[in-house]
This record gives sequence, structure tokens and C-alpha cells, in this order.
Amino acid sequence: MITGKVRGANAAPTQQPLHVSRAPAEGDGVETSCPVGDSVAKTTCYMCACRCGIEVHLRDGQIRYINGNKDHPVNRGVLCGKGSAGIMQHYSPGRLRKPLLRTGPRGSGQFREIEWEEALSIAADRLSRIRSTDPKRLAFFTGRDQSQSLTGWWASKFGTPNFAAHGGFCSVNMATAGLYTVGGAFWEFGEPDWDRAKYFLLFGVAEDHDSNPIKIGLGKLKGRGGKFVSINPCRTGYNAIADEWIAIRPGTDGLFVLALIHELLRAGRVDIDYLARFTNAPVLVVKAPGEADDGLFLRDAEGSPLAWDRLRARAVPLDDPELAPALTGAFTVEGRACVPVFQLLAERYLDASHGPEAVAERCGVPAEVIRRIAAELAHVAFDEAIELPVPWTDLQGRRHETMRGRPVAMHAMRGISAHSNGFQTCRAIHLLQVLLGTVDVPGGWRFKPPFPKPPPPGPKPAGKDGGRPDTPLAGMPLGFVHAPEDLLVDGEGNPVRIDKAYSWEAPLASHGMMHMVIRNAWAGDPYPIDTLMMYMANMAWNSSMNTDETMTMLTDTDEEGNYRIPYIIYADAYASETVAYADLVLPDTTYLERHDCISLLDRPISHADGPGDAIRHPVVPPDRDVRPFQSVLIELGARLGLPGFVNEDGGATYRDYADYIVNHERTPGIGPLAGWRGEDGEAIGRGAPNPSQLERYIAHGGFWHHTLDADQRFYKMANRAYLDFAQQMGFVPKVEPVVFQLYSEPLQRFRLAARGHGAVQPPESERARIEAHMDPLPFWYPPFEQTLVDDREFPLAAITQRPMHMYHSWGSQNAWLRQITSQNRLFVHRDLAAELGLVDDDWVWIESVNGQVKGQIRLVDGVERNTVWTWNAIGKRRGAWGLKDDAGESNRGFLLNHAIGDLLPPDVAGKRYSNSDPVTGQAAWFDLRVRLRRCAPAEFGFTQPAFERLPLPPSIPPAPQTLSFGAQFRKAFGR
Repeated sequence: MITGKVRGANAAPTQQPLHVSRAPAEGDGVETSCPVGDSVAKTTCYMCACRCGIEVHLRDGQIRYINGNKDHPVNRGVLCGKGSAGIMQHYSPGRLRKPLLRTGPRGSGQFREIEWEEALSIAADRLSRIRSTDPKRLAFFTGRDQSQSLTGWWASKFGTPNFAAHGGFCSVNMATAGLYTVGGAFWEFGEPDWDRAKYFLLFGVAEDHDSNPIKIGLGKLKGRGGKFVSINPCRTGYNAIADEWIAIRPGTDGLFVLALIHELLRAGRVDIDYLARFTNAPVLVVKAPGEADDGLFLRDAEGSPLAWDRLRARAVPLDDPELAPALTGAFTVEGRACVPVFQLLAERYLDASHGPEAVAERCGVPAEVIRRIAAELAHVAFDEAIELPVPWTDLQGRRHETMRGRPVAMHAMRGISAHSNGFQTCRAIHLLQVLLGTVDVPGGWRFKPPFPKPPPPGPKPAGKDGGRPDTPLAGMPLGFVHAPEDLLVDGEGNPVRIDKAYSWEAPLASHGMMHMVIRNAWAGDPYPIDTLMMYMANMAWNSSMNTDETMTMLTDTDEEGNYRIPYIIYADAYASETVAYADLVLPDTTYLERHDCISLLDRPISHADGPGDAIRHPVVPPDRDVRPFQSVLIELGARLGLPGFVNEDGGATYRDYADYIVNHERTPGIGPLAGWRGEDGEAIGRGAPNPSQLERYIAHGGFWHHTLDADQRFYKMANRAYLDFAQQMGFVPKVEPVVFQLYSEPLQRFRLAARGHGAVQPPESERARIEAHMDPLPFWYPPFEQTLVDDREFPLAAITQRPMHMYHSWGSQNAWLRQITSQNRLFVHRDLAAELGLVDDDWVWIESVNGQVKGQIRLVDGVERNTVWTWNAIGKRRGAWGLKDDAGESNRGFLLNHAIGDLLPPDVAGKRYSNSDPVTGQAAWFDLRVRLRRCAPAEFGFTQPAFERLPLPPSIPPAPQTLSFGAQFRKAFGR
């Protein structure tokens, strides 16, 4: 138990904010805060996915300095190293300068410069031919762009189902597990209540996402003396300042969480009232083995789920305001045997197989630690509950005089997501939160508008017919499957999409499977494509699994000498490793030269106390012949005559992306931006387009934010005032409760299909896999690679993550950030190193069943003993990104992706599945198993594999010997 509050590491009085931020006058006439520019533009950062507000100081039309916008709801003035270094991103020597057309073999990097008219004509002619014959022969995949509302809509109007962004490579398990369980998800869809939480669990979070809000939040938590427990195989960043670090073995977080649940149930420390009011815990589940409705909810004639009323001794609808639900027991209703969801849940997790002693050895966490953490969670949730004196009314009309809070909060990210068991593990974390009653209550984990949405949300994915010539899809290509009938498979059960998302191999792949598009397109499985169009997706390097094979597939030819992937169009702002593999290169701007929209339709910047969105706008004009890709895409849409992109007279509907942002309506009155709508600019959420909308955003610092009333901020899943507002804003189609799905009926429908029920059933070869993994209750299973690889031959887990000061490929071209980290090391526990005969600075081969890579080691204590890890994407291919040939990134840095496979080893039937979660298709690149072998002394000093140097694209000058910035702004004293 927690017996008292301990002052946090960062809670010393000297580290608290000053009461007055303006420094007093020094008295010596020295101006310590002199202006650094002649003007300031407020916009949104793009140095990671956090989307902080920034102030860009300009002098003589050049960028002089970047600092955080103190008024911005995301970062409140805080800015990390990445954001400050945006200057060097903008002035990178690796910026592309003009459209390029390949002249040499693909991969050679040989291009000639062309004009935009020629580039757009080439693209439009090719795309027009595809659309008029078979639209699915276009595969359009984007990377870490923040305009997926536009790019997905474009794909829908083109008529191809083959669209996805990077989420399937990054965090689709997070999003899908949360949306199917509680109607929201970690990070962009929810956040801890940093102002009130007393106990915080952080699962598998690196420092490259959401870093400023988390830093601000952890400062608040530790300043109040709250306890911070991190669960992560390596101790970096956030984990390094945790009050307790649990060095869990990769891929076993689900075991740990379910053991916590076991202990809470065994002690009776769960919030029964919360479960009865806000979840499907009381819903009756049919027990009819072998029948078509086994495991489905018992429903009335209107389709409403039924629960057993213990006072009236009969089944009544779950939404009956007089319901006194039974959470346990067995009942018979009209001849049907059934039990409440909670009964099934308790039976499963109270089993001894989930006890601390049963899981301790596998997850590497002692049983006594598991029991203590469970007791601490219960103590804070129930014995230190808080109450806000804020009245609110629920959807059943009941007035509550206060808002009760259970001050336990949680957060999780890619360390959970990037495992083949990540979907069910993330569901388990949400189940743990719900059992404690901590979702959207004071002190707990809170929804960010426009969430929550009814789980699972809509819309469903479109494109079941595979796309028809010159015809838009019936909806968006990405969505949420509710039942087998929603899968994108043909009459024989074969995938309709090139990446096999929404097929029997990945039924709930709600972000698509970017990591499989090149493999499948190369193999012509399930069919060949004509053109692969990519944006900001460095898939010839760090955005692929097994990079060497990917580069081979991009250049491979058939028997007649034709490329197996016939044509590649690539858009990027920089000369990344993937540029060399394109046939046509469309150069993008930097983020400071264009308009962008951070939309509630896509990836908003809301926080729990209210919705928000933001824009970017051109701070400086481009000094090269480049164009914003979003505007290029809109022009291509007009040239192709896509519905929505042309008017009735055939003219372009939108001039450019800025015009689209202002005037596009997804549904009447709902557009990309929610602020300053209506002709007078006084409406929010719904309203006619406002011609001056962008000007209003710019005048307000580049963002819009609405603060919810006090009675709307919690219990959003059942709060009348909030849900009325959400319906008015277009967040939800109607005012109805969001019922948390502890037991997921959509998953059970897939199990029934695997058992031979329903009109849509899996092929025989997929039945056992569907039956096993589409479990309606969260469960744990070993990551696939661990079960298919001999752990005696490959005894170590290997993981990779990003440092706080970098983000994927972008950061490690940046002159300022490279000074922090220009070479990555493989971090090895010193006890493991001693066992292997390794010493600090040794060079080792990191070997897996997929390949090998050579790098230098660094001995540490802060890592789970049998896990090795490194920073991701520091290693670069020589010649890329405008770096010099002797750059540390391409000579001593390495990329662990060379050892990761996009396919699993063969199973017992000889089939090689995607190295992905079987439910969502999430890339499982945290499941890697390796061994270490010390290099011979002659092999020291340089990384391998080493690939042929990429030549610089035309017009990019050789990398400077020294890259500096700012000298032109210095005063020339004495001259």
C-alpha cells in the first residue's frame, strides 16, 4: 500500500514555474529579451506528430528563431529540441528542388529535371488510364502525413480501395483496440487527467510522440507527489524519471496486466456500480455450444441487448432506467441459457493461470511486485477517490450532484502496439481501467473530443467490389468492420486490397497495412498493380521490414525485363532513400512553406476539456520549384475529373489546398476546420464555409479551441450535456450512451464464422487462426516470432525506438539534432555482455532468421537483461538526405530493420503469414529475436550491410563541409 506521498524528482521549489515570467530589469541597460526578428508568424510544428503551436520569428524574410506558443492548447509554450531545430529542417541541404523523371535503372538515382506541367501530365495520363480500366491497380499509400482526411477522400473518389497511411506500421493496435472497447484510444483520442491523477501507469511509450504534453503532465504529477510506474523493457526518457521502473520482457505486457486484473477480482476491488452503469458487463451472453448464436448477446425484438434484473427476476433491456442488473449467475430466458458478461470475465481471469505466480517467470516481473502494484492501484482508486462539486445529468435524466473520480491514469503506445499480440494486450489495459472505474472520470484517463464514439464506430470500409472503372467507392477506403459481412474479400474469400487489409488474415485492419504493399505488389498477390503512389513514406529504408529485400523488390524485373512493380510515383520534401526508387518524383515543400489542416475529421489537437484543431500556413515562400503535395493531389483530382474535384462545367472545384480547407464540406456544414464557420464566422462545428476562416485562424495563433462547460468534461460516455454538444458538432450521429464493450460481440461473430455459421465464412485454412485470435475477451498469447524461432538459437529480444530529439527519418538529417546523436549503439545489459564476452564499444553482428546487421554496443544497466535495443532510423544510406559520405549516420550508424522480416517463418503447414497482429494487421517489429556475435577486429569501425552510394538528385549541391546557421543575423560590431 502507499503509506505516504514522496516528493517527485522534479518537484524541488527551484524547478517550479516563476510567478512572474518576465525577468526584472537588470539596471545595467542590457536588454536580455531583445526581439530576434522583425515579425512573428504563429503556426503549427511538424517536427513530429505532436503538432505543437510555434512562433516563427522572421528577419528580412528569413527564419531566425522558433519558440513555443504559450497560448497553444497542446504545448502551452513548451517546445522540445525537435521543434526548435525546425529551422535546420527547413534549410536542409537535402531538400528536393524540382520534379524529377528517372533516366537510369530504378534505384540508381539517375534523373533529369522536368517542369511541373510535364510531371503532372505524366501522372494524370497514367492515373487516368488506370481509373478508366481498373482503379484498384493504383495503390496509394502515405506515410506520416497529417492530411489523411484529404488523401483518403481522394482515393475514394478515384475509386481504389488500395489506400492506407502509416498507422498499420505504427499504432493501429492502439487505435483499434481502444475504439472497439471504449470508443476512444490512447494518445490522440484520449489523455491522462494530469491535473488530478495520483497514480500513473505508462506502458511501452518512447519519447518521440506527444512528448511535450507528456513532459508537462509528468511535471504536474510528480510535483503533486503522485506515483509514476513505467512498464518498459528499456529505461529511457520518461521511464528514467519514473518512481518505479518495471523491466518487463517484450511482448508479455498482457500477462502482467491480466495478472493485475486477477488480483483485483480476487480481492473484490472493482467498481461494480461503474461496470453496471457504463459497460456491457450486465449483458446476457447466450450459452449454446454449436449453435449459430453461441456467445452472442441475448436481444429483444428491437435488437436491444438484455440484462437480468435481479429485483424483477427477468430480462430487460440494458438501457432500462429501472434496471437493477445481476452481474453474476446463470439464467434461462425463453429457453435460452445465458450468463452476464461479467460472469464470463470473472471465470476467465480468476483462474489460477492468470495469477502472479503463474506469469512472473514469463514476463520477468516477480509475483510480489505484481501483487503490490495491484494493491496500490486499488488503494488509490477506492481509498483515495476524489469528488468534484460539479452537478451533471446522465442520459437517463438522473441528476448527479458531484463527479466522482478514481485518480488512477494510464497511457500506452508503440511498445504495446508493435507486437503480434498487441491488439488483445491493449484491450486488456482498457479492461483494467474500466474495472477500476477510471475512464473519463476525474483523475483517470479521459476522452479527447470528438471521442468517445459508440464501439465499434463507423463508417465501414468501402471497396468490396474492388473498384469499378470511372466510379468512386461507395465510401471511404478505411473504416471499421463490424462483422464478417463487412470484410473486403471476394466470393472465394480472397483479399480485395493489395495489402490484404480487411481480409481473413487481418480482419480489423482499420489503418491498412502499409508494410505489406511492396511485398504483395511485387509478388502479384492477390493481383498485380500498375502504379504505386507514395507520399512521405520512406519505404526503401526505415519504413520497411527487412530493408534489403524491399529494395530488391522495388528493382526486380520479370522474365521480359519489366519491373514487377511497373511504375512508382513518390512525393517527398527531401532526398530520402526512397527517392532513388521512384520513376517520377514530385517535390514537396517544407512545413513552413505550405498550408496544412490538423482536422477533427482526421487527427485533431483536442484535449480532454474541449475540442480543437489547427492549421499551418506559409511562413516563407518556397525558394525552389516545389509544390505542396496536397495542392498537387487536388490538381490531379481536377485533371482526372474526379467527383468532388470538378464542378458541373468541368472546372476545378478548388484552387489549391487552402481553398479546399475553407470550402470543402464532408457533409452539409461539416468541413475540415470547426472554428469560425458560417458566413459571419461566429459558428463552431457546423456552419457554412467562411471565406475568411484561414485569416481568423492566423489571427488567433493558427489554432481554434473550444472549452467545454464544467458539467460536460467528464463521463462523456453518458453525459447528457456533452453528448448534446457532440451531436450538434457532428461528432456523433445521435445522442445515445457509449457503452464500453468489455466483451466484443463483433469478435465473437468472427469466431462463429470460423465454426461454420453465417453467410460469410473463412477459407478452411484460416478457420483455426480466426477461432483462436478473435476472442471476445482479452487474452494473451506469445508473439508469433517467439513461437516460430528457436529461442535457444536466437535467445534475445531486440527492439528499436526513437529518441525524444528525433522523429523517424526526418530528424537524423538535421544539423542541430545530429550533434546530439549521429551514431546509434546497441544497448546491452552489462551482465549479458559479460556472459557473452563483450565489452563496451565492441562491434557485434546482430543476427536473426531474416538477416544480420553490424553495429557498436554500449553497456547499460537500464534494460531487461535478455533484451537489446537501439535508436531507430539514425542509420542512413550513404548519399541520402544530403549528408556527406563520411557522416556517422551512414558509416557507424545502423538500422535494425535489416534484421526484421515482413513475413514470419513458415508455420506447421508451410505458410508464411505477414509478420503482423492477426486481428489488425499491425506490423510486429517489436517481436524480433536475435543473437549477438562479436566481430573480428578487422570488422570493427564500420556498419554493415553497406549499400552502393546514392547519387545526389540534380540541382542538389554537394553537402557542405560545415553546416551553420545564423551568422547573417549577427550585428557587425566595429565594422
